[in-house]
Amino acid sequence: MKKLLAASALAIAALSVSPILSAPAIAQAKGVAVADVRVAAARSNAFRTASQQIETTYKAQIDQQQSRGQTLQAEINVLIAKYNEEAKKTPQNQAALQAAAKAVQDKRQAAQTELGQIGAPVDLAIAYVEDQISVRMNEAIKAAMTAKKVDLLLNPDAVLARENNVDITDAVVTELNRILPNVSIAVPAGYQPGQLVQQRNQQLMDAARAAQGTGTPAPAGTQPTTR
Repeated sequence: MKKLLAASALAIAALSVSPILSAPAIAQAKGVAVADVRVAAARSNAFRTASQQIETTYKAQIDQQQSRGQTLQAEINVLIAKYNEEAKKTPQNQAALQAAAKAVQDKRQAAQTELGQIGAPVDLAIAYVEDQISVRMNEAIKAAMTAKKVDLLLNPDAVLARENNVDITDAVVTELNRILPNVSIAVPAGYQPGQLVQQRNQQLMDAARAAQGTGTPAPAGTQPTTR
């Protein structure tokens, strides 16, 4: 289960700072830093606690998925062995070889579908946890930038070289722990992955339209986020 949670691709809300940076913007920045928001989310108390709760709450499904996965892999191995036997024959029977290859492929696809169905409740709970963290991530980022006196924050992947002291990922974790100490793993009926972020995006766009209609500037840093 720990491997499953570690491999889960956290869909973090995009930074409110535009990812398209002009040369003047970079030149005028007084404080520049980097932060890996995916790492920050995974290190947060909310995600770690939720991960433990999911392991306990969905233990039956997790154990079933692991056990069934081992059984299905053994069955696939038998089919692979049959394919290898056909491949070693001289001359090769192409029809038999293709049939053996198809049997392996079909079995793998069926296994993935079955295991996916068993683990669906677990995957949905993880998605719900990620979604809750995603909608609060921008707040944590802004708070960390303020605390560290940073006005330009970059993704580490966009930086060619840097010193370790410009990484404020830990500061983002600290702020996230303050803003969102815990999340729920109780998935609401009808919930779809990404739903909370989509709802937040809609709220931000509605607020921006309302501000434009009244001539009032929209609050800074409220551009729609994306998953």
